[in-house]
Amino acid sequence: MTRVRIAYMAAALLMSAVLPWPAAGQSSFYDRPKNRPQLPGPMGYVSDHAQVVDAEWKERIRSVCQDLERKTGVEMVVVTVPSIKPFSSANEYATALYEQWHIGSTQQEHGMMVLVAVQERQAAITLGRQMLPIITPEVRREAGSQYLQPAIELGRFGEGLYRTAVVLSAPSQEVRVGTLSKTHFRGIGFWLALGTTLVAIVCFWWISRPDLRHPYRRIQKGEYWGTGQGGFGGNWGGFGGGTSGEGYK
Repeated sequence: MTRVRIAYMAAALLMSAVLPWPAAGQSSFYDRPKNRPQLPGPMGYVSDHAQVVDAEWKERIRSVCQDLERKTGVEMVVVTVPSIKPFSSANEYATALYEQWHIGSTQQEHGMMVLVAVQERQAAITLGRQMLPIITPEVRREAGSQYLQPAIELGRFGEGLYRTAVVLSAPSQEVRVGTLSKTHFRGIGFWLALGTTLVAIVCFWWISRPDLRHPYRRIQKGEYWGTGQGGFGGNWGGFGGGTSGEGYK
């Protein structure tokens, strides 16, 4: 064996002794993270996955949620689940469910979710960002202490969830999702109609005055070109200023 081959073998043995090797059963550095827990799908305004809400209470809750969304655009859903596992709290479970179901408007986040976990005897209220100033901590405490918690302890889930939905919908009645855009377009329509009317009046007046349509007759009467044109142009300028200054507020 030559000295060169001996040197190569010695270097290979040294590298195998220094570099760490993964133990049997140990996860590799490039292993993918575990999949997220499977969450249930939506079933409408009332997603009773735990099957603890009677049909009568479901209909009452559905009526409150439907009326709220029809009047205000705010989406509220009520959910029951048998268990929140593997989540550690009802708040974490409700937050994950809220995001997966895309409750409320995507841009304006006008949404609410009321969740009850039967096995853990826990409840949570999740709100979209735009609903936080409306559903204050006082409102949430009232709904939890007076309705949700007693209903969970007594097993009256339907009644407790219905009364909670009523408490949350009451301060939300003044919300109008998309009000600004509708008002904006109504203002533009008003000024367009006004402008069309004024243009029609001016055109009718212009047609009814042949002396204005034939300037040589005005010259014969000793009038000047600029008098009538200047007055008309000034009136139009005033109208244009009103349109751009007030119509887009």
